[in-house]
Amino acid sequence: MLTTEEILKRVRILEIKSKKLTTDLFTGEYHSAFKGKGMSFKEVREYAPGDDIRFIDWNVSARFGHPFSKIFEEERELTVMLLVDISASTMFGTVNSNKKDLSTEIASVLTFSAINNGDKVGLILYSDKVEKYVPPKKGKQHALYIVRQLLAAESVQKPTKLAAALKMFSNTTRQRSVAFILSDFIDTNYADPLRISALKHDVIGVKIYDPMDRKLPKMGMIRVEDPETGEQRWVNTNSKLVRHDYEKEFFRITDFSTTIFKKTGSSLLHVRTDEDYVKVLQQFFMSRNKG
Repeated sequence: MLTTEEILKRVRILEIKSKKLTTDLFTGEYHSAFKGKGMSFKEVREYAPGDDIRFIDWNVSARFGHPFSKIFEEERELTVMLLVDISASTMFGTVNSNKKDLSTEIASVLTFSAINNGDKVGLILYSDKVEKYVPPKKGKQHALYIVRQLLAAESVQKPTKLAAALKMFSNTTRQRSVAFILSDFIDTNYADPLRISALKHDVIGVKIYDPMDRKLPKMGMIRVEDPETGEQRWVNTNSKLVRHDYEKEFFRITDFSTTIFKKTGSSLLHVRTDEDYVKVLQQFFMSRNKG
């Protein structure tokens, strides 16, 4: 468990890194990737050729004796919700960082991108239940609070149940929002809650995985432990069949999440712990803008 001093130090490091990324790389891209809530009335001005006659303000026009048009502007303020998996499997990592550390960094970057754009940000930390709920707010101090919560969260020896987090998200978030789900998606039974959330909200999954989640290296007979159940057993990693079945299970889980997100019309990004997540986010924002 991190001490308060260590958390504050890492918050500062993440703040600096996130601000640099949001300034240098995501300026404008985040802003235009997500649509606002709609159009709001701004002002009236004298009618000009080409103005839509449906927006003529007849009351003002009658008062001044010539036509005036209503002018609207896009409502840009969004609510961004981060649903972050802190189940036991997220502590696994064999390269640059474990899955939890990477999801914390990505969530921090998304938080500062949203705050810099004047949006609200909220947080749901979950395992097999909701461990922490932070209602969405605006402002730098709130962003720093969210990052502190991400860093202070301890991964408990519990399985992943995204359904619990999605149900809370749907029950507490009334207006249309953008939801980022950061998880390894070693999970089942979340298809219906995801479908319900996606009907109203813009849902983006970020699947974070380690190279060894897919490929089991040859290490002879080893004792492995399931971090979420505590179950232990001996595995012969030299066996070609064992390694094949291990990789097959990885693709089963990946295909399951890919299919469900596609069916609900939601996006699913894939980020490996030894890859550059910045490029993945950039490509996603840019593809949104082109769309």
